[in-house]
Amino acid sequence: MKHKLNLDTWERKEHFNFFKTFEEPYYGVTVNIDCTAAYNFTKTNGHSFFLYYMHKSLAAAQAIEQFKYRIEGDEVFVHDQIDAGSTIGRSNGTFGFGHIIYYPTFKEFETEAKKEIADVQSRTDLIRTDVDNIIRFSALPWINFTSISHARAFAFPDSCPKISFGKMTDVDGKKSMPVSIHVHHALVDGLHVGQFIDRFQQLMNSGA
Repeated sequence: MKHKLNLDTWERKEHFNFFKTFEEPYYGVTVNIDCTAAYNFTKTNGHSFFLYYMHKSLAAAQAIEQFKYRIEGDEVFVHDQIDAGSTIGRSNGTFGFGHIIYYPTFKEFETEAKKEIADVQSRTDLIRTDVDNIIRFSALPWINFTSISHARAFAFPDSCPKISFGKMTDVDGKKSMPVSIHVHHALVDGLHVGQFIDRFQQLMNSGA
């Protein structure tokens, strides 16, 4: 479900009208997230670390309203729930796009996500979803990147955030992972990205 944002009363109306005209309205930041507690929790309890950090990032997105905004024409809609549109690796070195539904509990999320992953891995097409209540996720577990850019078709209207996860490294027992966050500036400011990062880190520290 979604509802239309009242642009006339929105405090960011001028910002929206300004940035929506840009040829490239996306901007991004890369930060390092402490994933020591999260990694230890998943390994102790036999969970997928990949699905765990995806779930926590989705949970953070549900808490930051600006990450639920999407542009449709000249209007902005607020979605009740944000799911994941994620690259899923295949044994032959290629990937497909999975549509992974968000559930508040990690147990249910992991169970359903594994079904979607198995389906994507059994096929050869990209299976790209056309819904826009998603965050576009990708994982590069081979690269400890410090920045990242994304391929983009500028003619295709898109306002979904893009989040990429990199290689986890271990220094003196502290595990960290680079996370890149790209957002549409007509919808999301640096303040909101900072709020998302803080919330995501809190959830990664929870160990549950």
